[in-house]
Amino acid sequence: MAYYSIFPEKDATIYSHPDRINLNTGQDEILELAHEYHPSGGLYYPSRILIQFKDSEIKDVFENKFPTTTAAYSASIELFAAEHKDVSDTYIISASMLSQSWEEGTGRFDSTPTSSDGCTWIFRKTSSITIPGIDAWDAEFGPQSTGSFFAGGDPTTFSNSEGTGFPSGGGAWYNLYWGATEVFDKDNRDVEINVTDAIGAISKTLNIEGIGEDTYPAGIPNNGFIIRKSGRTEQFTASFGELKFFSSDTHTIYPPKLTFKWDDSNYHPLTAGYPSGTLAGQEMYMTLNNNKKIFQRESQPRFRITARKRYPDRTFTTSSNFLDTNYLPTSSFYSIRDAHTDEIIIPFDTEYTKLSADNKGMYFDLFMEGLQPERYYKILFKIAYSNETKIIDDDYHFKVVR
Repeated sequence: MAYYSIFPEKDATIYSHPDRINLNTGQDEILELAHEYHPSGGLYYPSRILIQFKDSEIKDVFENKFPTTTAAYSASIELFAAEHKDVSDTYIISASMLSQSWEEGTGRFDSTPTSSDGCTWIFRKTSSITIPGIDAWDAEFGPQSTGSFFAGGDPTTFSNSEGTGFPSGGGAWYNLYWGATEVFDKDNRDVEINVTDAIGAISKTLNIEGIGEDTYPAGIPNNGFIIRKSGRTEQFTASFGELKFFSSDTHTIYPPKLTFKWDDSNYHPLTAGYPSGTLAGQEMYMTLNNNKKIFQRESQPRFRITARKRYPDRTFTTSSNFLDTNYLPTSSFYSIRDAHTDEIIIPFDTEYTKLSADNKGMYFDLFMEGLQPERYYKILFKIAYSNETKIIDDDYHFKVVR
């Protein structure tokens, strides 16, 4: 499988709105990037998202999923839309590496009274105005660190290194490297932000064999990411709408995830049967082998695909034509969908979901651990010929169990 996802260790939304600067939302089912109006300042106050993935799970991908620890890959944070309101035609979202640790907390948006344990706009851990330099977000924590405030500022004072008008706080992150910015339009409800460079920097701190200082000379500890609208958008005196996404505490199938992609295809068909054994656009018949229907989440099955001509050529032979090994072209791909919702889990990707071939025929591998358990999934195939493209959906289903 050349797509593999891990899910957050923790996430939360922090709010700059004066009524919510001490609000913790660590257990809320929603993450949001919003602009809320408050009459006292006449401004729209932004919120930001904090999210972190486990070191051990990132390290496991490098050491046990990639073919080698130095394999080429791509990594993206994916957020799935719950409800968006009044979104502008285009909007910019950035993800930066946090320079300080933080606590998720046990609060919710509608908690009464407001929960103050865990991260808030002002504090990165349990809120108590005791030692601001330790408990509060600190923009000068570490080299090349910045934030939306002046370090050590009075929490009741409005000060902002990017502008004016926000309460002090709002996170601390590295401002020169390892950030990512993506532009989306209002029709693109889900968000995918490429954080490959950031994950590479984190990998340097995880003692992964083969990743040395020549690869990432300045490793960065994993404190997670802060996701926000662009600085210019945050400072406008008008709302750019609300973006609401499902959090890791959702009871749906749409929690955030960090998805790794790499090319694991290996197209080396049986020499004697290639290319003469390639089915190039003929009427064909396909079957999926090695589908046990139910797989443990820790398993890594190899699915075999048998392909043959639906109407074999009439020849004089002492063996059956159905025993011949046939191959699909190199432009053949697989996709995984949720069997109930038809949601695309792994898309047809011309770079990362190519089918492989060996002397036994076509195949592809899946890490079931990258899929959510207790769900049914469906496998589809795409075959691109020079003059047509075929999508094959023959109801190949399987279930992942714990």
